[in-house]
Amino acid sequence: MSRARYKGAVAGSGTFSGAGFAVKLVLIALVDALGVFGVLAAWRAGSWGILAATVALLAAANWVYFTKRSLPLKYILPGLAFLLVYQVYVVGYTGYVAFTNYGDGHNSTKEQAVDALLVQNERRVEGSPALPLTVVESGDGELGFAVVEDGAAEVGTAEEPLEAAPDATLDGGAVTQVPGWTVLDRATVLQRQDEVTTLRVPVSDDAADGSVRTQDARTGYVFQPVLEYDEAADTMTDTATGVVYTPNDEGQFESADGEVLPVGWRVTVGFENFATAFGDDRYAGPFVKILLWTVAFAVLSVVTTFALGMFLAMVFNDPRLRGRKVYRTLMILPYAMPGFLAALLWSGMLNKSFGVINQVLLGGAAIPWLTDPWLAKLSVLGVNLWLGFPYMFLICTGALQSLPGDVYEAARIDGAGKWRTWRSITMPLLLVATAPLLISSFAFNFNNFTLIKMLTGGGPRFDDASVPLGHTDILISMVYNVSGLDGSAPRDYGLASALSIVIFVIVGVISAIAFRQTRKLEELS
Repeated sequence: MSRARYKGAVAGSGTFSGAGFAVKLVLIALVDALGVFGVLAAWRAGSWGILAATVALLAAANWVYFTKRSLPLKYILPGLAFLLVYQVYVVGYTGYVAFTNYGDGHNSTKEQAVDALLVQNERRVEGSPALPLTVVESGDGELGFAVVEDGAAEVGTAEEPLEAAPDATLDGGAVTQVPGWTVLDRATVLQRQDEVTTLRVPVSDDAADGSVRTQDARTGYVFQPVLEYDEAADTMTDTATGVVYTPNDEGQFESADGEVLPVGWRVTVGFENFATAFGDDRYAGPFVKILLWTVAFAVLSVVTTFALGMFLAMVFNDPRLRGRKVYRTLMILPYAMPGFLAALLWSGMLNKSFGVINQVLLGGAAIPWLTDPWLAKLSVLGVNLWLGFPYMFLICTGALQSLPGDVYEAARIDGAGKWRTWRSITMPLLLVATAPLLISSFAFNFNNFTLIKMLTGGGPRFDDASVPLGHTDILISMVYNVSGLDGSAPRDYGLASALSIVIFVIVGVISAIAFRQTRKLEELS
């Protein structure tokens, strides 16, 4: 290479390197900006673990992408970060919740529970007048109330008690203007309705005097707390009855006679949730039935979809068949349709009274496909077969086309028939290529929440169950129902997390055993 061409190549390389560095600098700056936002959000929320993890990831990203000694990490770090955030953290947090009483009545910390109890247990001061009220906003964006009492205007916020506002303008007995404050119009008040109705403005520096509340943003009333919290003694006292409540081990304030206040806080309960799942009659009986059905559903789904997919793949792999490309395209159509939509369509088609299956194909029969326990399970397996066989068809087609032809030629020379060739060559080699995918398909079907939720909703319900569980529920839909997210039962995130850990262990153990067994097939490859 001539000296001129060499200098030109070096110059071009330097230009590309400079442009690449600029792009990298911009991308890292964006990542850092997003990370700083996350750090500030975690700081405000008091989530110190998330804050520390975010800082560590930011530091690692900056070091990895600005050093020349960690080339492999430049490719590994993004995936590793997502693994830590969306897998490791989620599993760890689920494990933590499984050992707590997190759920209805125990949604917050103790400090937040105390505040909620004090706010929720208030009564209107007897004989207190209705105060004309105007919602105002300070210069720093804090909401407040401007009220008129005995013809004089007063203004205050949640942090600052009511104090006289002699310069306020009154019209019709209500405040219309306060220097230094912005009077909110009706539309803005409606947009911030939740903030307005939860706002409490103290009447004075003495908390016993109560605070002003409003429900319509026009009239305020003075309320006093019924409960009084003694931080030093850690007790809650009912000022009307004198009953004293002390904290118990369940995260609630409890009186001497066993009465508990409705709002509690999260506490560690050890293995109580696991004991409930396996020992409480409300859950133990349904849990065993659902576990057996879940395993059967996952195994039968894999076996049936693989069998049909492999059969069709072998049929359409025959070079004597004309129009194979068209047939293959038609075979993958169910796979191209969104699973939740297909399940909803099948739910309508299998309807006992109006479904196409009964009314058109079966001449007006009234077969309870989705309301009879065994027929519902059969319907779930049938619909899942229709949805799942195209995937198996695709992977089996690819595996068949990659099998070595010389092995088949040797088998023919040795006089092996079609059945012997399929049993000793095709099937073992096919399993070598597809076994990991079969295991992943088992794990997917073990947690196939969408199909169950959209097709049967877990029904029909168990007759003897006091919780909303049914014959076609699998473990993951059981977790959803127990969590109370659908409103059919009280929320119990601790118990739901405990069941999630059980699912994680079951799938992990079965997958590990299956992978160990599939290693034996590698000797054939």
